[in-house]
Amino acid sequence: MPITFIVLFGLGILSGVTTALFGFGGGFVTVPVVYAVTGAMHVAVGTSTAVMLVNALGATVTVVRAGRLRRAYVWPLTGFIALGAGIGALAATGVPDGLLHALFTAYLALTIVDSVLRRGFLSGGEPRPLGRVTASAGGVGIGAVAAFLGVGGSVLTVPLLRRRGLPMRDATALANPLSLPVAVVATAVYLLAPGPAALDPVAAGLLLAGSLPTIAVLRRWPPAIPDRAHAIAYLGLLGAALVTVSA
Repeated sequence: MPITFIVLFGLGILSGVTTALFGFGGGFVTVPVVYAVTGAMHVAVGTSTAVMLVNALGATVTVVRAGRLRRAYVWPLTGFIALGAGIGALAATGVPDGLLHALFTAYLALTIVDSVLRRGFLSGGEPRPLGRVTASAGGVGIGAVAAFLGVGGSVLTVPLLRRRGLPMRDATALANPLSLPVAVVATAVYLLAPGPAALDPVAAGLLLAGSLPTIAVLRRWPPAIPDRAHAIAYLGLLGAALVTVSA
């Protein structure tokens, strides 16, 4: 048991790194880890959304204070993401554990393949505004998938913003405020859903104990990462999460 505590704390530090540098909010770290510890995918997803809520909130405060919040890309996308998050979280409460695990694995694999094969993610481009359809229908879809799988939406919003020409530094920074509506809505749904609690408070506490100080340190001393290297590292972390959850 003490070894498990140390592992969760250490992976909480990793969660803080991914939140601050890649906008993950912790979902791609916490879901595989909590699933490995509990063997219950619903508990992993519910715990992930709670951890993601705290991490994303802290990182969002950093983005706002640094003056890096691009409101034109955050609103109205945020409202549509919140709507989709409610749909996705409610749907997830009635899905068997095995199917949820399979869908999470497939989601990771498809995201990696799509980001590598489609133009725009690795190379970037000139910034362009979001269209109405992208903000509305796309936002609902992002929220539904993210809440359903407990991943915050960064794996959808970062590629989306990247293909709109934003540099990785800005795309990953905006992923945290865009993850907040998913985290708030999904956490509320999972906590209020009937049946066994879909949250491991001990795992969540240990993960946050590692992630929050890490986010604070990286907020004060952010590393300078070349844009293309940042994009490649993002895909590498998705690949590591895929290997972990598939094991």
